[in-house]
Amino acid sequence: MKKTRTLKTVLFSAAATAVAAALVALNAISGSYSVYTFATAKRELPIYGVERNDGKIAISFDCAWGTEYTDKILETLDFYGVKCTFFAVEFWTEKYPEYVKKIAENGHEIGTHSATHSKMSLMSAADIEKELTSSAAAIEKITGKKVELFRPPFGDYDDELIRTAEKLGYYTVQWSVDSLDWKDLSAEEIATRIINKVKSGSIILCHNNGLHTAESLPLVFSELIKRGYEFAPIGELIYRENYEIKRDGTQVQKTA
Repeated sequence: MKKTRTLKTVLFSAAATAVAAALVALNAISGSYSVYTFATAKRELPIYGVERNDGKIAISFDCAWGTEYTDKILETLDFYGVKCTFFAVEFWTEKYPEYVKKIAENGHEIGTHSATHSKMSLMSAADIEKELTSSAAAIEKITGKKVELFRPPFGDYDDELIRTAEKLGYYTVQWSVDSLDWKDLSAEEIATRIINKVKSGSIILCHNNGLHTAESLPLVFSELIKRGYEFAPIGELIYRENYEIKRDGTQVQKTA
């Protein structure tokens, strides 16, 4: 009987490990990581969304490839009076410094999206630090503004990445609403996804070079503003101190 129990324990442990590995692999393929925490292990988490009741939300744009639609995005943001957050990769920053400058001059926030757009959960703490400091320095050199936010490429992270970013003074930010604009959805499909999923404290993920992203924005902004939502850069949406992050990635203000 003792041998049977031991065998069952081993099999259960192996099955749990296999499930965890499968979840990681599946999410890596889809380009994002879901929040999951086993009862036996606490995982460090980034900010996926914020617990708020004031109708504030944030829209963000990851910048890694091209600029073809960026001017139209900036024009639309300006037309609707929306301020937002762009996350720029270092090689994009260096290739398009005029756009980094234009984004900052238009009053938008810029965070780092790494130096090389690699899977950073596979890196050592030293390499992570190089990615973050060099990419932030490239942005700061152009804008003259301190970089405070970091979004991991592919939404891929582990405990070491979160802790290293925090040690360096960066808030690691994911998203709670994925536009899926990288799948080349139509403008209407992108807008519908965003509008139907948004709630107070949501962080929306878009890309500056999505095929129909720029076309979708008037639909998104007109409807959500009509519903009473207020757009703000992520740096103004999140709590800077006295907070905790729930198991689903929601950042909440601690009560005294």
